[in-house]
Amino acid sequence: MARTMTLWKSAVGKKAVMAVSGILLFGFVLLHMLGNLKVYLGAQTYNHYAAWLRQVGEPLLPATCALWIARIVLLVAVVLHIWSATSLTLTNWRARPVAYGTKEYAQADYAARTMRWGGVIIFLFVLYHLCQFTWGFHWALPNFEEGNVYHNFVAGFSIWWVSLIYIVANIALGFHLYHGLWSMFQSLGWNHPRYNLLQRRFAQIFALVIAVGNISFPLAVLIGIVK
Repeated sequence: MARTMTLWKSAVGKKAVMAVSGILLFGFVLLHMLGNLKVYLGAQTYNHYAAWLRQVGEPLLPATCALWIARIVLLVAVVLHIWSATSLTLTNWRARPVAYGTKEYAQADYAARTMRWGGVIIFLFVLYHLCQFTWGFHWALPNFEEGNVYHNFVAGFSIWWVSLIYIVANIALGFHLYHGLWSMFQSLGWNHPRYNLLQRRFAQIFALVIAVGNISFPLAVLIGIVK
């Protein structure tokens, strides 16, 4: 037990927590994007898919039970991810209370240098996304219709500045996913010169697919492909 607590409090343990929680979140953003691609098949298919999500597990489980289990698991993953990231950041700041006079980024690319701020942007974006499409707050989506997911999708992205928010947020998400996925391999010890290049390419392709897929949704509404 003592060894477990020591590992939990260590930088290595916190990086492992961030990596494992990140795996769950990577899986979610992939499935979320793939599910939203059904919007291109029309209103009936998209609304049917949204209704199916609430019925998964029936009749073994009550309606929406599986959905709530997934939400709770994701919430725990988000909390652990934020906790580990914040804890590691504070530890780094305490170790270097005075900033370097000149910063040189020999090994850190743009995604790595913006990881913390990208995480904040993504967190705020997710809250706004929930207010708009899940909770249906009037200030976020005035003409929200309960159960009509396709209508809400089109109504939300028909507003140009809302679409712009989503595009900017998903660019930040792409950078975050790229560096996060690459770092996950290192944190879990999946590090070998023979496979490092392959892992980096995988992280790049994964991040690009998610970003391009998500950005396509507001653009499709704005140019009239989805209407």
